[in-house]
Amino acid sequence: MGLLNKLLGNASEVSVEKLTEKYSRLLMETETIELGFKLLRDTFMFTNKRLILIDVQGLTGSKVEYKSMPYKSISRFSLETSGTFDLDAELKIWISSENLPSVSKKFNKSIDVYEVQKYLASKVM
Repeated sequence: MGLLNKLLGNASEVSVEKLTEKYSRLLMETETIELGFKLLRDTFMFTNKRLILIDVQGLTGSKVEYKSMPYKSISRFSLETSGTFDLDAELKIWISSENLPSVSKKFNKSIDVYEVQKYLASKVM
């Protein structure tokens, strides 16, 4: 099921230690990674200050976009839980006053999406 989830683009959790080792250059002096997820080649991380999206682009993956979203810029978010036939849950995040979500990420059933939602709520509200 792990390969199927990756092919479908579903996020799986990554350890804070691995993320810190790989992406420490992105962090400010007092910033720490608190939660992180990986989809195929892309990664997204929640730090104590912001949400960081890492988008690996192109066939070789040599081009990478790092998108930083301070929690104060997040205007709203939604959580759609998985169902009987829909095996994944989806988190959508809107930045400022945008009509469409800026971020839309799918999670497999191994992730407690309620905990992710609770974490995000504690940072945004």
